[in-house]
Amino acid sequence: MRTTFHLKTLAVAIATLSFASVTNAAGLDRSGQDVTAFFQDGTYAEAVYTYIDADVSGYDSANVNPGQNDYERGNKTGDIAESYDFFRYGVKTDINDTFSVGVLYDEPFGAAAEYTQSNFVASNNPQASGGELVGDGVDPQTAGAIALAESATAGENTNVEVRSQSLTGILGMKFGANKNFQIYGGPVAQRIQSETKLRGLAYGPASGYTSNSNPDMDYGYIAGIAYSKPEIALKAALTYRSEIDHDIDISENYPIAGILAQGAALQQGATPAQAAAIGAAAANRNSNYEMTTPKSVNFDFQTGINPTTLATAKVRWVPWGDFAITPPLYNEVSKNAARPDGLNLVDYDDDQWQVELGLAKRLAQALAVSGTVGWDSGAGDPTTSLGPIEGYYSVGLGAKYNVTPEWAVSVGGKYLWFGDAKGRLPSGKIVGDFQDNDGYIAGLKLSYQGK
Repeated sequence: MRTTFHLKTLAVAIATLSFASVTNAAGLDRSGQDVTAFFQDGTYAEAVYTYIDADVSGYDSANVNPGQNDYERGNKTGDIAESYDFFRYGVKTDINDTFSVGVLYDEPFGAAAEYTQSNFVASNNPQASGGELVGDGVDPQTAGAIALAESATAGENTNVEVRSQSLTGILGMKFGANKNFQIYGGPVAQRIQSETKLRGLAYGPASGYTSNSNPDMDYGYIAGIAYSKPEIALKAALTYRSEIDHDIDISENYPIAGILAQGAALQQGATPAQAAAIGAAAANRNSNYEMTTPKSVNFDFQTGINPTTLATAKVRWVPWGDFAITPPLYNEVSKNAARPDGLNLVDYDDDQWQVELGLAKRLAQALAVSGTVGWDSGAGDPTTSLGPIEGYYSVGLGAKYNVTPEWAVSVGGKYLWFGDAKGRLPSGKIVGDFQDNDGYIAGLKLSYQGK
């Protein structure tokens, strides 16, 4: 006799935690680009709010000589991770027993960090900064140029913010003798923008650099295959998302580029007014550059263990090792004999792997609870000083309550232990050490599921 698992309630309950699956993961990953809403039965819709609060702190380097790479523990950085929130929406319906359509909105990539103390804040006393550099072995002319560049942004903090939005359309087609298989795919529209400010002696000649990348919309696609066996609540799906190439308009200001250009013009006989104009032109540039957000592969799996218990697994891979942000002026100024190709503003060494395992249990007809454990590999250590985390371990809990047979409210949260990481400049210099950090994620979901 075959046992049928009536786990519809649990199948939705386990999604309670999916909004918080890989938030604060490797690279700029935020939402995890979850597509499980599309695999719900019948007509389904959800609205999800996620809030993140992380504590990421460490020590800067007492060695401020840009030509030396020896890390020496310096002052505390304070908490650099700003709170971050985002929304996710999804709707899906069956046209007939073969075709399904869905639309998903999420905010896949993001960052929010700010240093409010230590060598990542521009000094209010540039003369003292120059003296500190000379005391650390920097030649007086270079030290003076760095201090003058720092004076252009005196007292300001290093900070970065990246925001993105994504809209995905999906068409699915079921096939096979029992319609157990489904192929699906569709277009993806993605919008991204960013702002970066580098401040303080930690960044050496780059102190004072500012860039604003205007919002850019570009397009990619999603494709996948799924298998289901309803009698044991089994669902498995493998989803591929393509890279998306963005052509981004950017405004950059790089004070030391202007200072060096102005000094060279004076040496060549330009008047002070002419030299100032040349310096201003060299320090400011409006241009564009290409940035490619990474492809990804998600594997989602669930199966019934018994009529009241469901097990799940999620695996995600993102090749952050191929990702880079290379603003034109920043790259140009960084070129020298040792680096003819210049530097990227942000890049990563390793690809990201993320794994999450979960269990859901129906406690009553209208109430289910779920729990997860997770691991994220990070994208390499050392990593960028603008996001000094190497992956995490996590535990999560969630609950879902059906207000009516169709409408439900879900709440959930996760606690994360972040991996220790060294903060590195694009030049390779280690400027920070970040250890014993953690964070939490909380979320709320409203969902509807009809026949």
